[in-house]
Amino acid sequence: MRKVTTQVDGSPGEDPPPKKEGTRYGVTPASTLNTQHFLFQPDMSQAEASSGSPESLEENTPQATESTQSQHSYQLNPDAGLKPYQITLITVGGAVNSGLLIGLGDALSRSGPASILISYTFVGFIVFIVLSALGEVASFSREPTTLHSQAKQFCGPSLGFTLGWIYWLKYMMVIINQITAGIMVLSFWTKLGAGQEIAYITVFLCVIFSMNYWSGRFLGRYEVLISSFKIAIVLGLMILSIVIAFGGGPNHKKGFRYWRRPGAFANEEDRTALGVFRAIFRTFPATTLSYLGTELIGMAVLHTRDSRKAAARAIQQTFYRILAFNLVIVTLLGMAIPYDEDVLELSIYTSKRKAMAFVVAVQMAHVTVLPDILNGCILIFVVSSASRALCMATRIIRELSFEKNAPRFLRRANKRGVPVYALGVSFAPAFLGFLNLLSTSGRLWAYLVNLVTMFSILTWISILIVHISFGHFRKTHQIPPEDVPFKAPFGILGSWVALVLCISIPLMRAIELSDNNFYSKGLDVGAFVTSFLGIPLYFALVLGYKAVYRRRRRRARMKAPALPTRVRSLDTETDGAGLGRTTTREKALWRSRIIPVWLI
Repeated sequence: MRKVTTQVDGSPGEDPPPKKEGTRYGVTPASTLNTQHFLFQPDMSQAEASSGSPESLEENTPQATESTQSQHSYQLNPDAGLKPYQITLITVGGAVNSGLLIGLGDALSRSGPASILISYTFVGFIVFIVLSALGEVASFSREPTTLHSQAKQFCGPSLGFTLGWIYWLKYMMVIINQITAGIMVLSFWTKLGAGQEIAYITVFLCVIFSMNYWSGRFLGRYEVLISSFKIAIVLGLMILSIVIAFGGGPNHKKGFRYWRRPGAFANEEDRTALGVFRAIFRTFPATTLSYLGTELIGMAVLHTRDSRKAAARAIQQTFYRILAFNLVIVTLLGMAIPYDEDVLELSIYTSKRKAMAFVVAVQMAHVTVLPDILNGCILIFVVSSASRALCMATRIIRELSFEKNAPRFLRRANKRGVPVYALGVSFAPAFLGFLNLLSTSGRLWAYLVNLVTMFSILTWISILIVHISFGHFRKTHQIPPEDVPFKAPFGILGSWVALVLCISIPLMRAIELSDNNFYSKGLDVGAFVTSFLGIPLYFALVLGYKAVYRRRRRRARMKAPALPTRVRSLDTETDGAGLGRTTTREKALWRSRIIPVWLI
C-alpha cells in the first residue's frame, strides 16, 4: 500500500521517498548510522578531522567502507577477519579467566566443594538463558548491532544509555581486578614490598596499554594463540586432576574423599540449613566472575555480519563447552584438594603467601617444577585478560560516542587508525591498580570481584528485559517465526525466571553478609558497599538520562518555529510481506504495557 502524505492546509503532497530497505515493523534496525559507523568504519574520525565537520562522516561511500574495514577494523572489533573456529577458541579461552584460575581456590576454601558445584550450576543456568535471549534478539537483526542498541530499540534510550555505561564500568573494574590478580600471582614466589609492587604494576600497565596501542590489528590473532594455550593447559590440568582423583597421587586415595572429610560444605560454625545456604551464597561473586568470559559469545554474535545464522551456532555450541569446562574443573578440584588447605584462602586482613587452586593441586601431587611453570602461565593469562578487557572497554565507549551517549571527541582516531582518545579514557582508571599499595591484594581483589559481580548481574537483567520487551514487540506487530530464526529454548517465560533469579542473587548476598559466625569482626562495610554500589548507580544513570533528555526536548520544542510542515500519515502501511506497521501511539502503548516500573 502506498503511503500518502498531506500538508497542514489539507492539500495533497508528494509521495515520500521509498522506504529504506531493512526498516521493519516500525523499528529502525541497528544497521543505521550508529552501527555502521562505529563497527566497520573505525577510521571515520580521520575523515572528520580532514573535513573539519563531524557530519562528513555520513558521506562516506560503501566502497570506502570496504577498503577501510579490512585495514582498521581491529580498532573496535579485533575479531574481524577471524574464522568461526578461531572466534570459538577466543570465546572458550576467555572463560578461563581469573575467576576460574584464582577465585575458585578462595571460593573452595570459604564454602566447600559441594557449594561451588551448586553455585556454578545455578549461575550457569542463568547465563544460558541470558545468552539465549541475547541470541534471539540478535537473530532478528539483519546487520551487526550492540547490546545498548538493542536496549534502545526495544526498551527506550534511557536503558540503552545505562546499559552501555554499566558495561563500560564493568570492564574498567575487570582491568583493575586483573592487575590485582597479577600481584597475587607474583606473591606465590616472594613477598612483595611497596617498591616492588609499584614496579610490577607499572610494568603491567605498560604492557596492557602497548598491546592495544601498538599491536591492535594483531590482537585478535594473539588472542587465538593465548586462548589455544589456555585450553591446552586447562585440559592438561584436568587430566592431572583425574589421575589424582582416581588414586594416582602420592597417597593413592580415590573418589570423593574430601567431600566426606573435611566435608562437602564449609559450614562448621553453623550446621543448620541456613548455614548450608550461606556457604553456597558466599561463592556467587567468584562464580559470576568465572562466567564473565561467556559474554564474549554475545559480543561475537552481535558484531558478526551474518548474525542471524551465527546466533544459534555460537550460543548452543560454545556455551555448552564453557559450562562443561567449568563444571568438570570444579568437580575435579573438589576431589583433588581439601577445602581446609590454608594456602587456598585469599586472606583479606593479612598478606600471607597465596597459591592458586591449580598450583595447590600440582603441589599436592609432589611435582617439583610444574607449580612454578603453571604459576607463570597464569600470570600470562592474567595480563592477556586485562588487555582484552581494555580492548572491550575502548570499543564500548567509542560506540557510545557514535550514539551521542558519550563525548564526541572519543570517536576520533590517529593516522594509524587507533582510537587514542577512547583508549586513553578507558585506560585512565587502570591506575587505580596502585591501590594495592594501600591494602592487601586479597582485600582489594574481593572488593573488585563484588563490583564486577553486581555490574554483570545488572547487565544480565538488562538483557533479559530487552528480550521480554522484544517478545511483546513480536506479538504486537505479529512478526512471523521465519523472521526470527533462532528461538530461546525457554522463551519469554525463561527470561522471567532468570530475571527473578538475577534479582535474588543480591538478596542472597545480603543474607550471607549478615552471617556473624563467618564474619567474626562484624559487618564488612567495604564488602557491603562494593556489593550493592552498582544498584543506585544504575538507577541514577536511568533517571539522570531521562531528566537531561526531557530538559533538552523541552528546550528544542520551545525553539522550534511554528511553520507549516509536511507530516507523515498515521495510517498503517504494508511492509512487503503484508504485515502492518504500528503507529507511534501503539508503539508507546506496548512499551508502557511491558515494564511500567522500569521508568522508560
